[in-house]
Amino acid sequence: MSTNQALLRPITVGNKKLSNRVWMAPMTRSRAANPENKPFEIHTKYYEQRASSGLIITEGSQISKRAVGYINTPGIYSQEQIEGWKEVTKAVHEENGHIFIQLWHVGRISHPDFHNGELPLAPSAINPNEKSYTPEGFKETVTPKAMSIEEIKQTIEDFKNGAKNAMEAGFDGVEIHSSNGYLLHQFFSATSNVRTDEYGGSIENRAKILFEVIDAIKEVMPENKIGVRLNPSLNGVFGMKADKETIPTFDYIINKLNEYDLAYLHLSEPFTDVSDIPYLEPNIAKRYRPIYKGTLVINNQFDQEKGNKIIEEGLADAVAFGKLFISNPDLPIRFESDAALAEWDQDTFYTPGEKGYTDYPLLEESKVG
Repeated sequence: MSTNQALLRPITVGNKKLSNRVWMAPMTRSRAANPENKPFEIHTKYYEQRASSGLIITEGSQISKRAVGYINTPGIYSQEQIEGWKEVTKAVHEENGHIFIQLWHVGRISHPDFHNGELPLAPSAINPNEKSYTPEGFKETVTPKAMSIEEIKQTIEDFKNGAKNAMEAGFDGVEIHSSNGYLLHQFFSATSNVRTDEYGGSIENRAKILFEVIDAIKEVMPENKIGVRLNPSLNGVFGMKADKETIPTFDYIINKLNEYDLAYLHLSEPFTDVSDIPYLEPNIAKRYRPIYKGTLVINNQFDQEKGNKIIEEGLADAVAFGKLFISNPDLPIRFESDAALAEWDQDTFYTPGEKGYTDYPLLEESKVG
């Protein structure tokens, strides 16, 4: 692969030399339509098609039954799921690719329908006032159950077990999903966490669970196989409402992550325009590149030109692409030849089956066609 473009230069992450900096972002696709919520043949094909990515980060995969909040998402807590993922990692590795799994707990972005009528778990009993996509369609979220200390400790253990299972399944590493309004993000925010115990109140207390999760995962795998995903300026989506402590909280978290030898830190630029909110940061990579000393990956609304530019400017080490990887399975190869990019079909993002999932042609196939 030509290395004239910054995106196409190799990069070493942990103990792995990756062929490029065009990474596949984690994306929920809701294809695990089976009673075990396990990956099967279409997942194997989907990820294998995208093995030219420098690093694939899988869709969020729930670490327990209590962690689920969407239909047909795969898990990483059962032996059946491990066996399904083994086929995925084997296929990606046979194509000389690399793959991390994203470990996921949605917290309050869920519904009792997923939990035999029990309330979803969250830091505090505050309804996010969002919608959860249940087997019966979209339903309004409810006021969740504030987690007990015992439930917090069990969740940390579930993250650890998910990482252990990921190693058994053959993954090159894991990404801790502490972003986008899900459970760990809910702990960080003073608008979703009003606890008065050791997991609430101060910035340090609200961030504590993330570092306990990292420390637990370190017991079953090397630090340099662990990635962390954060979305510092998320506001008004996924039930999250930012406040004046939001950015200071992420400043603290990202500074403290320097104490670890992580594989990478994966940050998202704002999902909505926050330029008129004085206490939020509109330029995430620009703010956190000087703070974070390890490998920094940036995501959200990047194309080839913007991706090359942000790496050339030294503001990121790699770029994670989402929707472009849905419709262009061999995205790095298309970038290398400056080929036209295929459009994605948003109507098939979350529908069962291969349509809109594995039927986008590779560049060579589209030329033949």
